[in-house]
Amino acid sequence: MIELEGVPELIDPVMVAAFEGWNDAGDAASTAVAHLDKEWKGEVFAALDAEDYYDFQVNRPTVWLDGGVRKITWPTTRLSVVRVGGDKPRDLVLVRGIEPSMRWRSFCNELLGFAHELGVELVVILGALLGDTPHTRPVPISGTTSDADLAQRMDLEETKYEGPTGIVGILQEACTHAGVPAVSLWAAVPHYVSQPPNPKATLALLNRLEDLIDVRIPLGELAEDARAWQVGVDQLAAEDTEVAEYVQTLEEARDTAELPEASGEAIAREFERYLRRRDGGQPGQPGGHATADGTDSAAYLRDSPGGRAKPPKSPKPEAEAETEPETDDEDSSSED
Repeated sequence: MIELEGVPELIDPVMVAAFEGWNDAGDAASTAVAHLDKEWKGEVFAALDAEDYYDFQVNRPTVWLDGGVRKITWPTTRLSVVRVGGDKPRDLVLVRGIEPSMRWRSFCNELLGFAHELGVELVVILGALLGDTPHTRPVPISGTTSDADLAQRMDLEETKYEGPTGIVGILQEACTHAGVPAVSLWAAVPHYVSQPPNPKATLALLNRLEDLIDVRIPLGELAEDARAWQVGVDQLAAEDTEVAEYVQTLEEARDTAELPEASGEAIAREFERYLRRRDGGQPGQPGGHATADGTDSAAYLRDSPGGRAKPPKSPKPEAEAETEPETDDEDSSSED
């Protein structure tokens, strides 16, 4: 039995989770949860026992000095609660950690135990994948669920994915079997510039989360960081004609695929978000990664022996057919 001391009764709580590792290209998902925790001044109320779930030769503890006293921080998963103010206040249970090395079923059951005790009404799991998407275009965000009714009600894709998975997929399925509504939001990160940070992908995830759970999220400097990131990648790509040509190819493919939506729901969603931010008042106060074809990938756009970056080969067309939703370059763990 999980006993929670010092945690008040929560208002319409939603659990938002992200895990570093295979499901977190560019650290976009874990950074999004860290941003929520920082902006709303969350306080940790629980942490999972690191001994139960982590291989310390894979995720090593760190030693640090506190006033001359040596201390150790163990890799684990921590939970905090933040209250979102406004006309309709609600609470978010933030789960931030590292993809566990072992005992995934027990790991998910422990998180679900917290969700049950706290009265969580919805679990939203954030992830980021590597895909064929140009850095110059809006970051594709796909929302998936295993619940057909929830998919229809929240305008999400019902997952049909089959293949290798990460902790995001396992946790979503655990929620489904436990009768807890669960959604996964995935950001597609350009595979030719996958090293963290990626504030543009983090910003896109937070915007989609904002729409999904109907809260206004203070973005701080994220918008400016995202613009600076894109300018920096523009400059790196411009240094090599092959990279520039590759990016242009991705742009053309993306624009062609999204042309039917150019004047439809996508524009309507952006306009609604603009109106909310204009009229909504002040915000409330207090390794490798999975790719679209299910493989691991290291960072691209790095200095080659000749000092220039080279574009990777585009994944085979059939890899796109294995992902879902089909239009968003979903990764191998995006079965959720």
